[in-house]
Amino acid sequence: MPAPMTDRLKAALARLSAALSRAGDEALPLLARLIFAASLAGYFWASAATKLGEGILGFLRPSSGAYAQIFPRQFEAVGYNSEALGLWHWAVVVLGTWAEFLLPLLILAGLLTRLAALGMIGFVAVQSLTDLYGHGGLAHAATLGAWFDRAPDGVILDQRLFWGLLLATLVFKGAGALSLDRALGLERRAPQPAA
Repeated sequence: MPAPMTDRLKAALARLSAALSRAGDEALPLLARLIFAASLAGYFWASAATKLGEGILGFLRPSSGAYAQIFPRQFEAVGYNSEALGLWHWAVVVLGTWAEFLLPLLILAGLLTRLAALGMIGFVAVQSLTDLYGHGGLAHAATLGAWFDRAPDGVILDQRLFWGLLLATLVFKGAGALSLDRALGLERRAPQPAA
């Protein structure tokens, strides 16, 4: 291939790469939030709803199921009597339940998105450890899964790794377009290089 053709091809590829990078800075965070809305927000809200106690103050009086989900072994050890658990257990369950409602809402609205996504990463890490150690997931290969095994359907090691990547995109890229962060000036559009 003659040198001028090679130079033109390189220049065209460089322009395409730059255009895709600029588009990605705007599209990727918005796409991540839409995928979160479509696949994970409802999951977390349904899970949080199972933790609410009865009545108008149910958000302060967790259900027995909340303790069974978050502290399975400790809850069993006290005969499934939540009153036998301490203030720390109550606080963790209540704050965890609130986080399951509020953090996805913040991500969907694109408000304090980086912090909310970072909080969700921590939440998913704690959730995964609880599933593995508290609920015995380590003993179930199908639940645990494995990396580099050609099977992408392990609940903990495979699926939650993708959740983490989705959330990390929001931590590093922010909320993107159509967000309250952008509308309130909490996040600025990436500067565009001169053409």
